[in-house]
Amino acid sequence: MPRYDTSSSYLCITNDRKRIMGKDSLNKYIWLLDVIKRAGKITFEEINERWKRSVYSHGEEIPLRTFHRWRGTIETMFDININCDRKGGYYYYIENESELNGATFQQWLLDSFYMSNLISESRQLKDRILLEYIPSGREHLSTIIEAIRNSQEINLVHQSYKADLPKEYMVQPYCIKLFAQRWYVLGLCKEVNAFRTFGLDRIHSVQISETTFELPDDFDATKYYSDCFGIVSDDGTKVETIKLKVYGLQRYYLRSLPLHSSQQEIESTDDYSIFQYQVRPTFDFRQALLSKGSEVEVLEPIAFREDMKNEIQNMKNRYQ
Repeated sequence: MPRYDTSSSYLCITNDRKRIMGKDSLNKYIWLLDVIKRAGKITFEEINERWKRSVYSHGEEIPLRTFHRWRGTIETMFDININCDRKGGYYYYIENESELNGATFQQWLLDSFYMSNLISESRQLKDRILLEYIPSGREHLSTIIEAIRNSQEINLVHQSYKADLPKEYMVQPYCIKLFAQRWYVLGLCKEVNAFRTFGLDRIHSVQISETTFELPDDFDATKYYSDCFGIVSDDGTKVETIKLKVYGLQRYYLRSLPLHSSQQEIESTDDYSIFQYQVRPTFDFRQALLSKGSEVEVLEPIAFREDMKNEIQNMKNRYQ
């Protein structure tokens, strides 16, 4: 894997990779990945036909040696392998294409590069391209990533929204996660000998310790959060089968952007659809459902439905 450093809301290749980060070259790599991904399998001749119609070619073909150099660079930069199926015509394909679907590191990194270059090329439209603000605490992000990379403990001063004063913690950082426009670090907190999640925007300071730790062989960050909607994972909430009855246009929004990876549409009518999930109905999941208003109704489990009903009643009481 290449080494990365993060100094903004997107990831940047470290100095030893910057020599291959020319804007024109990067656009070509992204173009090539996009063509192969959309085609599934494609010959070099077919790639060249599409290349000659692109804005980058100036009508010229890609020399075979250049094509293979691009393949190597893409593997180095993005950890994405372009392989060749020599049976029946030398078809090129993305070997680990599953990593380009969903919220994977490679997909996020590729999208970040693509959007960064697209926006950079459209600076004359800066007043017409409106982005979301991420209060990410990015001044701490690169320090935490460095600690994760080197398996070093961090000493951080964090202030919860529930606390009047900040507290100091010694943490073994296991992973970082972006959720709802905020960065979080998950780690083993030595003060309580348990996992804790810290919002980077609430960290006052962070320092890397000389003390190292060993990441458990069985820790998988994706698996750890697989049953979670957002960032809450350690409040004791059990995984449940959740059924939602979704009305109106909200059905189409959920189809195009699922609430959770376990989402299944198990019933559909002209008026509503029923979606099913295997997820922990934590605070952040409840908030997400409430934000969709009357177009979403919890059917099961009954206890969760009652919780939502009580929350809605409390909201109504605010307006009495």
